[in-house]
Amino acid sequence: MKARTLIRQGTARLKESPAIDHWQKGREKIEAEILLFDLLGEEPDPDDKVSTKDEKTFEEWIERRYTGEPVAHITGTTEFKGLDLIVEPGVFVPRDSSEWLAEQAIRRLRKRKKPVHVDLASGMGTIALAVSAEVPKAEVFGAELSTEGVKLARRNAKKLGVKAQFGSGDLFGPVPKRLRGKVDVITIHPPYVANDELDDLPEEIRDWEPAHTLTDRSVDGLGLVRRTVEEAPDWLKANGWVLMETDPDRARDVRKVMSKGGFRDVQSTKGGPVPITRVIVGKCPK
Repeated sequence: MKARTLIRQGTARLKESPAIDHWQKGREKIEAEILLFDLLGEEPDPDDKVSTKDEKTFEEWIERRYTGEPVAHITGTTEFKGLDLIVEPGVFVPRDSSEWLAEQAIRRLRKRKKPVHVDLASGMGTIALAVSAEVPKAEVFGAELSTEGVKLARRNAKKLGVKAQFGSGDLFGPVPKRLRGKVDVITIHPPYVANDELDDLPEEIRDWEPAHTLTDRSVDGLGLVRRTVEEAPDWLKANGWVLMETDPDRARDVRKVMSKGGFRDVQSTKGGPVPITRVIVGKCPK
């Protein structure tokens, strides 16, 4: 069967899936292409014939995606800001929309002489790895509650040849004490889904992403936001920044929490390749 036919059939099947959140126009075709290209190891010509063996595997992969299983779990890798990252089940899958958070951090850190960056709720270390790759002079530390996430972050750091460090613990718990008062930029993509909203999430998120990466179990989903705002000033330099990724529906509330916490120049920003999220930025109160 020709590659174009397989992609067309795969796209049609994914459009039928009740487990997938069909929010992005053309998403199903993009994912079908990613699966086929990864399987073949290259982008084929539309008229290239795919072997019967590969055709069968592709159809199996499409069925796995139909159930809501993330594409990155099927292929075992994902790309983020040009980095080829290893992905494993049990750790939050990076989103292209988070590239804006990384870009905001990179822009600020490049201006500092000896930049220090701390990434909280780091997951598999995506933001920290991207920052370390693009600002090699920076000291970068990622803190993540999950030991599985930390192991994967370290594995990716070794694979990429970057010097970002990672530790397991709650919020600032694993961050080296010597960095207190010396951090230029703190980034965090906190779990912001309210506890009673978990069941409303699409199956592809609810059934495949670890619960602790989706919610902090607070009533309004802002528990970890408040803790970060309260604790961050002790770690930041005088003109250091906190950058928080959130969704548009919570952007106003996050801004209020940061402003109430004394942060200066608080703004809601959007950008990057998929500007569906917001990054709320604020400068240290002191």
